[in-house]
Amino acid sequence: MIKIQSAEYCGNHQIQLTFSDGAQRVLDLHAYRSTRKGPLLDELEDENLARQCYVDTGALCWPNGLELAPAPLYELQGAA
Repeated sequence: MIKIQSAEYCGNHQIQLTFSDGAQRVLDLHAYRSTRKGPLLDELEDENLARQCYVDTGALCWPNGLELAPAPLYELQGAA
């Protein structure tokens, strides 16, 4: 089972993700939000909240309660 090991906010709503197998992906929150909706996800428009990402038990999380599963993020196009 793939897990996120680390997440680093890089600015401009970009998050560098490193997975348990060593793969890396860049999550563009603007692009991600353009195809998904929800009140917790919409709050990430605020860059101050977006930069507060952290990893908890292998998932990408924020203090507002949003948690993104690692598998769909792993499938993002293009390795970093």
